[in-house]
Amino acid sequence: MDILKITFPTLLTFLIGIGITPTFSKYFYQYKMWKRSSRAQADTSAAFGQVHNEKGELSTPRVGGIIIWVAVLFAVCVIYFLSIAVPSDLTLKLNFFSRSQTLVPLAAFFFAAFVGLADDLLHIYGLRSFKQDALIYRKIKILLVTLIGVVISSWFYFKIDYNAVHIPFYGDWVLGVWFIPFFIVVMLATFSTSVIDGMDGLAGGVLAIVFTAFAVIAFMNNQNDISAFSGAILGAILAFLWFNVPPARFYMGETGIMALTVSLAVIAFLTNTVLLLPIIALPLAATTASDIIQIVGFKLFKGHRVFKVAPLHHHFEALGWPREKVVMRYWIVSVISAIIGVILALVS
Repeated sequence: MDILKITFPTLLTFLIGIGITPTFSKYFYQYKMWKRSSRAQADTSAAFGQVHNEKGELSTPRVGGIIIWVAVLFAVCVIYFLSIAVPSDLTLKLNFFSRSQTLVPLAAFFFAAFVGLADDLLHIYGLRSFKQDALIYRKIKILLVTLIGVVISSWFYFKIDYNAVHIPFYGDWVLGVWFIPFFIVVMLATFSTSVIDGMDGLAGGVLAIVFTAFAVIAFMNNQNDISAFSGAILGAILAFLWFNVPPARFYMGETGIMALTVSLAVIAFLTNTVLLLPIIALPLAATTASDIIQIVGFKLFKGHRVFKVAPLHHHFEALGWPREKVVMRYWIVSVISAIIGVILALVS
């Protein structure tokens, strides 16, 4: 029964995602929901021009993440109302909407999705400065994610008395009130991995593997509702990937990537594996690190770049790797790092 509780939402969100995508995709193209200006206007380096797919960026919808969170929303509602309308041992068991485990990650997931959708729409229909992703707007996004972190970390600290971080093979490290800023930093760091959404199937494949790992970890921790929620996200991402193999029909966009990264941070805290997150999600951590190294190196070495292009996946592309090779190798590394992370989570 516990296995069914995890696998059923996964299958359901996959089928819902497959079912709704043709309709959503039609409207994505009908209303031309893609960027109106290219990132090449912001990065004029020769290496960036070499790897940048400007034609795809200006003709491929960037709101594909809607498929993911709408599929999850439908699944949550269907299973929840089924448990109310037809109460039985089966329907009550399948329901994974619970105050103790999934209320907060679900709230974070959908709130971040709507913030991300607003971001996408501003890039599509907004002012010229927003379309070019001006620095001031990036600061606004960081502020919004910080506010989400403040609200959620305050709930952790004041409502459920959660103020410690588990250190593998050591024990709990009590942070007290410093748990709140630590939580915010982790959420910002996780959100910064959104730059991985740059190649067809890259972000979706990596995140599908990461959420699979957390579904396993939560299940082994007897956090079955969190495991089912992670499985539901997995199924929705797989539906997204079904239509996003090269050439991509649409990009995930901020509405998808923000929802996934913010909820990922929350799940990591709820499963007591936040310090293992950089291992479980190694490609995400490497992506963020490459951006930081590039920025710091550019300033320290007076304009010289550490990588040909940042983030890291574009560096490999600039070295001559085909996009498909980069994506597949990221998936392979993701599987290996996720397995290592799950093992460490279970034995520590």
